[in-house]
Amino acid sequence: MNQSEHTTTWKQLNDHLAEWVLASKAHTADGHVASYIPELANASADVLGICIMDMDGNTVAAGDTGYHFTLQSISKVFTLILALMDNGEEIVFSKVGMEPTGDDFNSMLKLELVEPGIPFNPLINAGAIAISSLIAGNTPAEQIERILAFFRNIADNPALDINKDVFKSESDTAHRNRSLAYFLKDNGVLDQEVDDVLRVYFSHCSIQVNCTDLARMALVLAHNGVDPIRNQRLIPRRFVQIAKTFMFTCGMYNASGEFAMNVGLPAKSGVSGSILTMVPRRYGIGLVSPALNRKGNSTAGVHLLGKLSQEFDWSLF
Repeated sequence: MNQSEHTTTWKQLNDHLAEWVLASKAHTADGHVASYIPELANASADVLGICIMDMDGNTVAAGDTGYHFTLQSISKVFTLILALMDNGEEIVFSKVGMEPTGDDFNSMLKLELVEPGIPFNPLINAGAIAISSLIAGNTPAEQIERILAFFRNIADNPALDINKDVFKSESDTAHRNRSLAYFLKDNGVLDQEVDDVLRVYFSHCSIQVNCTDLARMALVLAHNGVDPIRNQRLIPRRFVQIAKTFMFTCGMYNASGEFAMNVGLPAKSGVSGSILTMVPRRYGIGLVSPALNRKGNSTAGVHLLGKLSQEFDWSLF
């Protein structure tokens, strides 16, 4: 995109983003706030906020952008990257596969049915639990501190921290995740104690952000691991390529193919109603709207991103 195209797009976003957000906000009525983690059930169902950030750090934002939320499954993208930086591809992909599952994100079906009994990919719960065990550190506390430091650097926000209420709520009700972890332990995928790995996993899912933080993190991925604002490489290009490939194929749960057709951008959603996406080499985008469809994605958020992609021809396909 040349400067003229950017200027035109930026003007249209400034002029119309608020009205597009308002139109998409009606779709919050089509979804329901996640309740299987009790603390998430307290979210406001009618929230919709978005922040779009360019390579100079300029932002266009509209809606409920001051709303705070936890990363949930979006954190899996960045723990995957950190695990790759800590261990390299060979070790990471001895513990998780590279394929979409077609099953629910918390399913354990294929762990038993398909050899070699490792999670199909790092963005489903079983895969993210396995990845959490690969973060360098002698104790869970050290692993969590390294994750926080990494996330704070990517977001350029030293104040990022764990929402302790969400962490406790996840930990207290995570019966399915504990079952997955014990199955992984029995299959030899986890070398550490189950409770230690799950503490790390629940912690990174419970890191609290806002739309600006999410857009800032997305911006680094949009520029292949380079922070264009600080002009600093934070992630090796290869590992960003791997992460974005998983985002395309698995990032929107069982609606990843539909999202690729209708939006056409790499993205990762979380059950807090958040979506991280990007226009490669242009913009980082962070969005939140807690009302979810039956596949676990934000109803209003998906609608809004479809509108933006169509309006500006952002699809990569």
